[in-house]
Formats: sequence, C-alpha cells, structure tokens
Amino acid sequence: MKTTIACLLFAWGASMTVAGEVADKAEPIGPGQVHFSGWLSKRVEANWKNRLLTVSLDERLGPFGVKNESEGWSGEHIGKWLHAASLTWQYTEDPALGKRMDQAVSALVAAQGPDGYLGTYTPEHRWTGWDVWCHKYNLIGLLAYYRCTGDRRALDAARKIGDLLINTFGEGKRDIVAAGAHVGMAATSVLEPVVLLYRETRDPRYLALAHYIVRAYDQPNGPKIVATLTATHSVRKTANAKAYEMMSNLVGLCELYRSTGEASLLKACRYAHDDIVANRMYLTGGTSLGEAFQDDHFLPNTGAVSENCAQVTWMHLALQLLRLTGEAKYADTLECVAYNHLLAAQCPDGKTLCYFTPLAGQKPYDAGMNCCTSSGPRGIALLTTFAYTLAPGAVCVNLYEDSSLRFDAGGVKVKLRQKTRYPLEGNVEIMIEPEQPLWLELRCRIPGWCGQYTAKVSGQPLPVAARAGEYLRLSRQWSKGDRLELDFAMPTVIVTGMYTNRGSVALRRGPLVLALDARLNPGLSPGLVSPVAESDGTVRLQAAHDPDCPASIAFRGEGFVPGSDPSHGAALHKVPIVLSAFADAGQTKSVFVVWFPTAERLSKVTAAPFRLCKESYSRPGNVEGSIADGDVSTCRVTYDGQQRDEDWFAVEQSSPVTINAATYAHGRTFHDGGWWDASKGKPRIQVKKTSAGAWEDLAVLDAYPATTATDSKQLVDGKTFTVRFPAVAIVGIRVIGTPACGDNPKQNFASCAELGGSMEK
Repeated sequence: MKTTIACLLFAWGASMTVAGEVADKAEPIGPGQVHFSGWLSKRVEANWKNRLLTVSLDERLGPFGVKNESEGWSGEHIGKWLHAASLTWQYTEDPALGKRMDQAVSALVAAQGPDGYLGTYTPEHRWTGWDVWCHKYNLIGLLAYYRCTGDRRALDAARKIGDLLINTFGEGKRDIVAAGAHVGMAATSVLEPVVLLYRETRDPRYLALAHYIVRAYDQPNGPKIVATLTATHSVRKTANAKAYEMMSNLVGLCELYRSTGEASLLKACRYAHDDIVANRMYLTGGTSLGEAFQDDHFLPNTGAVSENCAQVTWMHLALQLLRLTGEAKYADTLECVAYNHLLAAQCPDGKTLCYFTPLAGQKPYDAGMNCCTSSGPRGIALLTTFAYTLAPGAVCVNLYEDSSLRFDAGGVKVKLRQKTRYPLEGNVEIMIEPEQPLWLELRCRIPGWCGQYTAKVSGQPLPVAARAGEYLRLSRQWSKGDRLELDFAMPTVIVTGMYTNRGSVALRRGPLVLALDARLNPGLSPGLVSPVAESDGTVRLQAAHDPDCPASIAFRGEGFVPGSDPSHGAALHKVPIVLSAFADAGQTKSVFVVWFPTAERLSKVTAAPFRLCKESYSRPGNVEGSIADGDVSTCRVTYDGQQRDEDWFAVEQSSPVTINAATYAHGRTFHDGGWWDASKGKPRIQVKKTSAGAWEDLAVLDAYPATTATDSKQLVDGKTFTVRFPAVAIVGIRVIGTPACGDNPKQNFASCAELGGSMEK
C-alpha cells in the first residue's frame, strides 16, 4: 500500500458538518480499531483468506479491456470486491490483500477512457442495461480504496466518472431513469456514491446531480420511490418491488439526507425498514423472494429465498438508519440478519456462497462469480463497522462478540474489551480501560429478543433500567479495572408459525435461529421431526461442540417423529435430536429444516419417504427450488444454455423404504423449454435399491401428455403424475427423459416441482 490513513474514523462527539448537513447520532468505528476473536471472527477470517485473497482479479477486470457488452453487469464485480477488500484490509492490514487492491486500482485507472468512461459496454450500447449500475460499483470501490489509502489516483478516477455522469444525464440530456432496468432503479441507485463523491470533494455539481436523480423518481416513467413510500408505507407497492435495486436507492437517500437534512428522505427510508420488518422479513433476518418484495407475510421457505444481494443491501440500509437515528431497533435488525441469514449464505470455510438461501432443503453454495457471490463478502466485511458506534460523549455496543475496541474520547485513549461466548451463551463482560479516569456514557443494546437480563458494575448489581430493544445507558467515571457484567437469559423458545408457516414451529436460542441438519441426525427425515417442548413453552437443549465441524455448535435435545410401523398408526415416538445454528446448517450440502411441524400436525401423518431428503440433478440449472419439500409452487430447472440428450432429477435417503407408487410434479413451462419431449419417449421412473447400487428402470409415466420438443401441450405448472407398480424396497427415485427446447433449438432443459414415492393401498 502506498499510504495508510484511517478510513471511517471519527472524532469524539459530533462530526464536522456544513450548513444543512446532519451529523450521525451513531458514528461507525473504523475497522482498524476493532478486533474480533469470537464467533464472528472465524467468518471474517474465512471471508478474507479464502475468498477475497483467492478469487480471480483477471476474471473481474477482463471485461473492461474487451468492452463488448450490450446488456450485462460483469462490470460490477471488481467494485464490489474492492469495497469488501478495503474494509477487510483496514481490519487485517494484510500486505497480500493490500497488494491485490493496488493491482486492481491500477488496472481500473488504466482502463478508464479520456472522457471518464469506465464500463464494459460497446460504444453504441453505452448507458443502457446495467452500464450506470456498474459505474456505481466502480465509484463505491474506488472511493473505499481512496478513503483507506489516500491514493489520489482513485479519487481522480472517481471524479472523472462523476463528471461524465454530469455531462451525460440531466434535464435536456439523457434520462437516467431510461438508462437502467427495474423502472430505472438500477441506474438511479448511483445516487449513493454520487453523494459520497460530493462529500469527499465538496464539489456542488455532484450534489446537484444527486438532486436531479431524486427529481427523476417522479417523472412519468420513474419509480416514484419517495412519493410512494410516503403515501403507502409499503415497499411492495413501490415501483416494481425489486428488492435489491430499491434498497440500493434507499441507501443513497440516507446519504443524501445526511448531506441536506431533507426530512422526507429519511422518513421514506424509515417507512421502508418498518414495512420490511413487519411484513417481508424472514425469521432469520433475510428478505425478498424471487429477488422481489412479495405480498404481506408471503415468505415460503424454499425456492429463491432471500437473495444475497438483497440481504446485504438490507444490512446497509439498517446500518444507515442506525447511524442517522441512533435507535437500537436498527441494530436489532442488523444482529438478526448478521447472525442468521448473512452467515447462512456463506459456507463456513468462506470459499463458496449462496445466491439464494432457503430455510429448508439444501444450501446451493456456489464458488463462481455472480452478483450474489460478489455481494456476500461485502456483508461479511461490514460486520466490523457496526459492532460499536460512537455518539457525543458515549460509546455504543451494538453486537456482542469476544472483541476489543480502541478509540479516543476527548483526547483520552480508551480500550474496551468484551469477553463472551455470545451468541452461544448470554454472559458478557465488558472492561473499560481509559488511560486516565474518564467520564463516559456506555450504551449497551438490550437485544429485542431478550426477555430477562441482569447487569452489574464491578460486582455491584444495577437496577434493570432498559427494556428489550433499547440501550442500557451507564454514565459514570470509568477507571482501569472497571467492568460491566451482563447476563442475558437464553432459553430456547418456540416460535409459532403464522401465515405461510401456520401449523409449524421454529426454535430460537438468543439471537440464533436453529435448524435440524440431516448430517447430525442420521436416519431421521428433518421435515418429520417436532421439538419436544417443556411446560413453560421452552425447549430443553444441551450445547455440545460438533466434533465433525469444530467451527459449529450443536444443541442436543429431543423430538417427536411419526411412527412408520403400520401397527402403530400415526403414533409419535420420542427420539434424540441434534440442532445447529441456521448459519452452520447444511454446510456439507446436507438437508436441513428451520420450521418443524407441530406435534399435533405430526400426529396426523405417517412418515413420508423422501420428504426433504438429498436431491441431485443432471444439471445445476438456474432455478434452485426444492423438489422434495411438498410444495409444487417451487421447482428446479436444468437450464444452462446447452443441449443434453437426457435430463434427470433424483431424490435419495439413507434408509430403504418400501413403495408401490411414485409421483412426479411438473415444474414450470417456459417459452424455451421446461418440459419433457415425449416424442422421444415419455419420462421414465428409475429406482436405486441400495446406496451403492445402479439406477434401474421401473416404470414409465404413461399419463404424461404427448408433448414434443416445441409443444408443451399447455402443460400446467405443478401438474402431478403418479405411476403405480409392485412394491419394491428402495433408497432413491429418479425421473429421466429427453428435455424440450421450446422456441430455442440451440438448447433444452426440463423442470421438476416434486418427486417422491409412497405406499398406497
């Protein structure tokens, strides 16, 4: 690195502002001032060493040299990487990462045109598709690098982009709304770095550009983000409800509010946050389905659940609101997302990430480069920036993690140290070590999930002065050796399912949502277990480290399973079960569930073979729903743009089961395929009799319509086909056939919504 200056370091008390600007009520700490050594540290280190240091920069920089795109977004990846790397380098000061950052910035500066253009599009397609969007991420990455190194090349390159945007867009020039997808929100999301560029340079032209972008919202073709949120308080009713792009704009609106004090901008963002929490947030903190905000409380557990890009941007929005308001509820949102859905989308080794992360089935980890595997590392890197915040005369503890913090309080150097095994245990010890006695307010967030806690200062009990979802404020003179002890009660509680989860329950222990992983429960079908509750509504669990995966934690308890012996009918049997954090579950691609059937519901069913079992497919495809979750509204497709003579979908379990019927449900019909070409032979049912055995033909789906490669015969999504045969003991079922091509003969693919077997009378 050429220069090392602090990034995101703030003076004690209110930051300097100019007229109209708003000071943060909770200023973030620079990553270099924090050191994690607990549960989160393993994930941050894995992100640094196994992702940011290993991914190909040539792959991310290559499109800037070729410049042959007309509609893609390959230009976003290097900016996302540079942002995550800049935050992580401040935290680690790793010279290898610093060298990679220097190389990336040198290549970007060299690729920039004389007019400031730093995109991947051909000249005739500039400022269409995702061109502005990709410039947004270049700006974010370059500014992050500049703030932590002081390298003027990065700021100069960012200014050239800003000047080009000014020369290109505005009244009487190009329409920025027309320059991007999703009612223009892809392009208008450049608002965030435009305001950041203004703040770095104080060039009023950039602030004028930001105001133009917000005015463009209200054009006839615009997304009307502020106006709609103000009127309806609903993200679902705003623009086309595309989650990632909308929240990217909201982050920009927070930045603009910080620079102008326009109250309507902050109100719109607060309405959005509260609507998402109340109506569109999973128990695990994630949000969006199929990359969009859905109707109130429509939160299926499988399929395209919580796009990683959306949940990372959701964290950015919550952090902006925490900074601007200082309110603990936004830190509650951050904790819920961070400890659950964010880390669930990252394989604990840090090498792979999920695009979508379902709450049941298997985690579709991906080592490649796509928008979500590029966004995930930014979310992990962000953790170090909001564990602590500063306020005038105060330091705020937002996350509980074995960690240390160094900061300056009115010229007095202070070290704060946390000793804790949180989130696995509720005991937290906070030591304050100022150079000299210091009057300071310590604000500790009482988590929103917490029903009971105790607090002591240097062994002396304190009255409980703050409720859950508030900050406990201790204003006193602190000296070396003083300590605050917090003990948050962490019973394992049952969460009763509502709406799409009616008839189900989930388990939460402290901030962690728990899951049942087939890897830790051999012989059990995860979807057919109900936790055994105590009389007070809690579940008794004993914590024990998982010997097969030292980085994870296991909780041992008991659950009910339905009887599989016909002589017992639907009687429930008590069995030992092992639960893990949702963030750790499914890391070996084993099957897991978060929501369990209630005991009452479970007592009405018998064991269903192949429910939520191991799934496999001839091709990974691009729609990653489960085929063994009992839900025909989710599906898997094998589309990869290529041709195959045959495709297949399979489900397998570890123990043999006797069946005499197999059921296949069609997934979805697309214009370019998704069904079987029955003119080459109707799809066949194959079975595997032992885990090591071969697949054997057993039956043909004769009821399947006489489709062809180009004609689906108007096959209805979710249409179910059942075939019966003599009873056979098996461990796996597979449907196989020739995929259809629809109107694109250069490729073909099939789809499947459900596949399973049963024993019918």
